[in-house]
Amino acid sequence: MTTRSTPPLKIHGVPAADADVAAAAVIDGAAPVSRFSEYYELCKPRVVMLIVFTAIVGMFLAVPGIPPIAALIWGTIGISLQAASAAAVNQIIDREIDSRMARTCGRPLVTGSLSLVESIGFATALGLAGFVVLWFLVNPLTAVLTQLTLVGYAGVYTLFLKRATPQNIVIGGASGAAPPVLGWAAVTGTIDPHALILFLIIFIWTPPHFWALAIERREDYAKVNIPMLPVTHGVEYTKTQVLLYTLLLIAVTILPFAVGMSGWLYLVAALGLGGRFLQLAIQLKYRPRKGLPMKTFGYSIVYLMAIFTALLVDHYLI
Repeated sequence: MTTRSTPPLKIHGVPAADADVAAAAVIDGAAPVSRFSEYYELCKPRVVMLIVFTAIVGMFLAVPGIPPIAALIWGTIGISLQAASAAAVNQIIDREIDSRMARTCGRPLVTGSLSLVESIGFATALGLAGFVVLWFLVNPLTAVLTQLTLVGYAGVYTLFLKRATPQNIVIGGASGAAPPVLGWAAVTGTIDPHALILFLIIFIWTPPHFWALAIERREDYAKVNIPMLPVTHGVEYTKTQVLLYTLLLIAVTILPFAVGMSGWLYLVAALGLGGRFLQLAIQLKYRPRKGLPMKTFGYSIVYLMAIFTALLVDHYLI
């Protein structure tokens, strides 16, 4: 009598006997990717991208033609590494309050996907690598300025200002406004008055940009005792400040044209972009509606990228 063998059970075409092995291989293969993504998120990639973009524009605006390739490449790498380090240190310091806020409760240190020791080691390695790159492959001025920017954001702002005063984002905005100056210094080895105008644009842009977000998230900030302006002075006062700073921002963005740094193409773009920002700020103050603070916040990011793009295009076309 012949016994018929039963065909092996298959799962999605894979023999059942091998399914567990295959699943384990998939999980093992996915683990490094997931780990990488957690370290990536620790660096606040979207924030760092905007920082690096303005630094690169500063490099191109610093010279009539194309910046020296070595300064462009190594300057970008060094500034990126230090910006990522500052972002990681910010999350390390803020891990307790991040765990209690809806916007930040999914960060790697909060969820436990990265340990405190791992995060500190990672942030330290990034910061040291960035400083070494800038010091030896770019110039010492850029290295020192970038290091001061890191200390200003991760130390002075995150450790002290953020918890001490409702003007935290105004004073601390100096660190976030530094990248174009860093880019300019990477190429020329100097701090130029034109670079300081770029600094001023971002410095004045920061309060209306961040306060729009703070209006939407005021309850989160109140819950963790962070004295953001809408918490300490109320939403209406903050809306007024957003409107006033937007008007000041429009005036400041005219400076590149006024001093001969840029031409008519930039001026038209700056006024058009500023007009839309002002429209949103007026609506936020006098015709509020659900979702408008986040819409204003989102536009402010597009606005800054567009302003710097206009500066770059005007620099080479006019």
